[in-house]
Amino acid sequence: MPAAPDFPAAPDRVAPKRALISVSDKTGLVEAAKALSAMGIELVSTGGTRKAIADAGLPVKDVSDLTGFPEMMDGRVKTLHPVVHGGLLGVRDAPEHKQAMDEHGIGPIDLVYVNLYPFEQTVAGGADYATAVENIDIGGPAMIRSAAKNHGYVAVCTEIADLQEVLAELAAGGATSLDLRKRLAARAYARTAAYDAAISTWFAEALGDQWPRRKAFAGQLVQTMRYGENPHQAAAFYRFEGPRTGVATAKQLQGKALSYNNINDTDAAFELIAEFDPKAAPACAIIKHANPCGVATGGSVLEAYERALACDPVSAFGGIIALNRPLDAATAAKILDLLTEVVIAPAIDPEAQGLFARKKNVRLLVTGGLPDPQAPGLTFKSVSGGFLVQGRDDARLTPADLKVVTKRAPSEAEVRDMLFAFTVAKHVKSNAIVYAKAGQTLGVGAGQMNRKDSARIAALRAADFGLDLTGSACASEAFFPFADGLIQAADAGCTAVIQPGGSVRDEEVIKAADDRGLAMVFTGVRVFRH
Repeated sequence: MPAAPDFPAAPDRVAPKRALISVSDKTGLVEAAKALSAMGIELVSTGGTRKAIADAGLPVKDVSDLTGFPEMMDGRVKTLHPVVHGGLLGVRDAPEHKQAMDEHGIGPIDLVYVNLYPFEQTVAGGADYATAVENIDIGGPAMIRSAAKNHGYVAVCTEIADLQEVLAELAAGGATSLDLRKRLAARAYARTAAYDAAISTWFAEALGDQWPRRKAFAGQLVQTMRYGENPHQAAAFYRFEGPRTGVATAKQLQGKALSYNNINDTDAAFELIAEFDPKAAPACAIIKHANPCGVATGGSVLEAYERALACDPVSAFGGIIALNRPLDAATAAKILDLLTEVVIAPAIDPEAQGLFARKKNVRLLVTGGLPDPQAPGLTFKSVSGGFLVQGRDDARLTPADLKVVTKRAPSEAEVRDMLFAFTVAKHVKSNAIVYAKAGQTLGVGAGQMNRKDSARIAALRAADFGLDLTGSACASEAFFPFADGLIQAADAGCTAVIQPGGSVRDEEVIKAADDRGLAMVFTGVRVFRH
């Protein structure tokens, strides 16, 4: 490990004399270059960036004017040169560094603005292997890291917003502060780390390496929060790079900033509602504490909402409402009769948005679409000293996937009810029991330590709100370890049961179903959610 040299303390203020600019995203480039040039700062650039600056009538040097070497190898080699990195890394007040710079004609570079080849966007656009590799930036990250290491003298910018902060300080006092240079350096290393994480993730996927030796991931800060799950916990919200539609990409039209719990619950609601194809029927899910308290389809968005609400109107108070179709005015008017934290939908009609404007505290989100419930992806959970990673639960069943295990086979209507109930159960905390009929949840039992209690609680919920479970389907997201949970469901009135199967007591459970005239199917798929 290199020992720390006895360098002089970095100056608090540095007045830049030379700036190196090389960007793929040229948004705001010309305006910033004009501002720098007007301050008497010499501009050095490369390729298309240099051309854009020169075309604006500004004086700009090519990097090759400094290095004495032209760009070569299709632009792969242009800034990887001692004159560039010496100008970035040289400690101006260290005698040996200054002597080396003078001896080799290396001029200091005090300001760097580099944004990287658009690797993430290239991959997201479905580029082939060779194109993705060609969009891996080498010189850019090298310059960023060099400048960031020497932040005692160099201000490094990786986004136009960074450069605007620098310009503001220069306009105010003609120099950059050490505090700003430190903050810029920290951002710069985070950017190169995120860039490398995207590249390593892509490589692993391209090579079919599901679990690489090291797993890196990064996110972009969306917002900091007043607190996390509880008031004593600090929290923030980050967005992954990528095309997947969801809460992280939603546009908030009104309401207070989303809290940690709002985002967690809204994600649960939207992931659930995405299971229901909007082309087939309108659907609504109402979520409380990350569990559905009512889910339904209907002939209209309004009917779907009213049927979902009927399942448990008490728990729905202060909950999250998710729709799979645009929110219309009639539905908006009904939703506004209930205290609601968040409403999320693919779109909203102008009239409906006008109604919501009367209750400005309701958070209203639009997403432009639904996430694909079967798209590949990963979920993460922290544990002490590490984290767990798994593939997203993309299980989706059809009638052909069901194995009838009882003497009585289910009717077509019962099959539809069972599949609906099992889809909802996939999004209920384990142990989970869901009763449903005709595209409507009638009772939900969540998060109990045994399945019998979940079945009993779900039946009690239905009774509390006058919902008849006679002829309903019962879904269990994991097998019944004993017959008692199934007997509880049968006594509540269900006539069809869907469960994964696989218990050592399956025969006992099947016999109990046959004794009560139930139809039961096994899915062979467990959908635990902890």
